[in-house]
Amino acid sequence: MLEDKNQKPVSELEELGEFGLIKHLTENIKLQNKSSIKGVGDDAAVIQYDNKQTVVTTDLLVEGIHFDLLYTPLKHLGYKAVTVNLSDVYAMNAQPKQITVSLAVSNRISIEALEDLYEGMLLACNIYGVDLVGGDTTSSTSGLIISVTALGEADEKELVYRDGAKENDLICVSGDLGGAFMGLQLLEREKQIYSENPTVQPDFSGFDYVLERQLKPEPRKDVIDMFKEIDVKPTAMIDVSDGLSSDLIHICQQSNVGCTIYEDKIPLDHTTVSVAEEMKLDPTVCALNGGEDYELLFTISLEDYEKIKEQQRVSVIGHITSDKEAYQIVTKGEQINTLTAQGWNAILKND
Repeated sequence: MLEDKNQKPVSELEELGEFGLIKHLTENIKLQNKSSIKGVGDDAAVIQYDNKQTVVTTDLLVEGIHFDLLYTPLKHLGYKAVTVNLSDVYAMNAQPKQITVSLAVSNRISIEALEDLYEGMLLACNIYGVDLVGGDTTSSTSGLIISVTALGEADEKELVYRDGAKENDLICVSGDLGGAFMGLQLLEREKQIYSENPTVQPDFSGFDYVLERQLKPEPRKDVIDMFKEIDVKPTAMIDVSDGLSSDLIHICQQSNVGCTIYEDKIPLDHTTVSVAEEMKLDPTVCALNGGEDYELLFTISLEDYEKIKEQQRVSVIGHITSDKEAYQIVTKGEQINTLTAQGWNAILKND
């Protein structure tokens, strides 16, 4: 972690020790949910859901694989570590209530740096009404590792899985796509320039939108609330973490169906388009394969179209077909191409 030598001296982790560090980072946590019976401070948290289904999801973020501390502020990283987990809970049409956080840290990380990380985490918790109820810390010889587990609740009849899409269902997506990928490309470009000439300062003017999409993604709680407001329950749903193409194919494979989407219906922000064109990239390809947008991709019954068509936060981009393993995209030139899963794969090497 690069530190400004003009700033006040930083505190070493050894000054507090493991238990002192946990107490230091969590002593001001206040529980918000009735289901959080016991939080940080005992051998285990105690949670009580009355007549609800519990959903559990976890994500692991590893320095050098999922984030680069050269250009990722720790407060933003803490915020993102929480929100990407909340996005998985919302993708089940459930409400997140609690999280646990485990960290593996090296001795090059200061107490002040971890305070920034936790500040971002607690900010996300406060915004989305979630309690941090436990976790663990340990040492690391290979950089910073963050593991967040999120727990949520829902009525059994409200839960939405990936395997419920049916023929003629409409394919919808919230927000716009490709912005997070373009933010990452921009950061990587400036990192390369900096590594070649450290005297050159990065110029991010006009790129706030795509940078925020990458560094500070927001889960779509508002879309889940919208479903209740307009009385629509998706037939299948997933959050867009690996790219539109990969995540749509996940739905199709688990539902044993095919799909057709239309290039001119894919929502793109003008900043995403301009940055892609500047870097000589196809904006549509960025939207299909980029990932980390954390928008909600879902299918609805054709009968619900009238309810959803006026919702500006959602775009209808295609429909489900009965032809298994036929995943198609109709281009602006009306050519039919095969949709392939080329998004992020956490196990394989990604360029």
